[in-house]
This record gives sequence, structure tokens and C-alpha cells, in this order.
Amino acid sequence: MAVSWSESITTLDWTELEALYRAAPLGIKNAKVLETVFTNSRYRCFAYEDGKLIAAGRALADGADASYICDVAVLPTHQGTGLGGEVVKRLVALSSGHKKIILYSVPGKEDFYRKFGFLRMLTAMAIFENPAKAIERGHLSDA
Repeated sequence: MAVSWSESITTLDWTELEALYRAAPLGIKNAKVLETVFTNSRYRCFAYEDGKLIAAGRALADGADASYICDVAVLPTHQGTGLGGEVVKRLVALSSGHKKIILYSVPGKEDFYRKFGFLRMLTAMAIFENPAKAIERGHLSDA
């Protein structure tokens, strides 16, 4: 598998990115929303195979204190090949120099991220648009 990497959004096909997130599955995020969040992210990482987008991720960062890695997605046909790990490694490297790098994980994937040095946060809190759904999916606890 010959993979090429990019951090640029100048030639990114937002509809292709939307399809990647649906297939991964990482939720339904339309192309316009993805364009907004990736444009506003300091760091981005995209993997292509034969010109086709096969993996992506981003990090919101302030340049000194905190970088937040999120939205790491890999096509199901390429999951288990190390691509997701490579996206995380690249985003961590881009985030180096920040005092903390935070990562939001899909429930059940915590062990995967531990391999990169991430530890569970004990004090994180969140407000979600739909808290009941987030509790159901295991993202939040009301305890």
C-alpha cells in the first residue's frame, strides 16, 4: 500500500471527507461542517492511496498550552493497518511543545490510545448538544 500524506486542505474534497467519516464510522458530519472544523484546526493530517482519501485527523491547538486531537478516521477497508496510529503519531508530533495534548476517544478505544502515551483524564467535564445520547453512547456519565 503506497500511502501519501498531506496536511493541506487547499485541494481537499470535502464531500470525500464526509464519506470517510460516515464509513469509518465517526458519525454524520456534513461536508460544510467538516470544512469549518478542519479550516479552524491548527493541525490536520490526511492519508491518500492512489489519490483516494483513506484516513484523516485534526487537532485544535493554541500554539503553547493545549492541543486537542479529534476526529481521527480511517476507512474500514484500511483499519488495522496502522494508518490510525500513524495519523495520531503525526498529530502528536505536530502538537509537540504544547504543555498538554488532549484526545477525545470513541468509547472502547482507550487502550489503542494508551500505546501513544495517553492516560485517562479524571477531571474532564463536557457539555454536549444531546447529553442523553452522549450518555447512551458512553461519552458522558451523569454520576
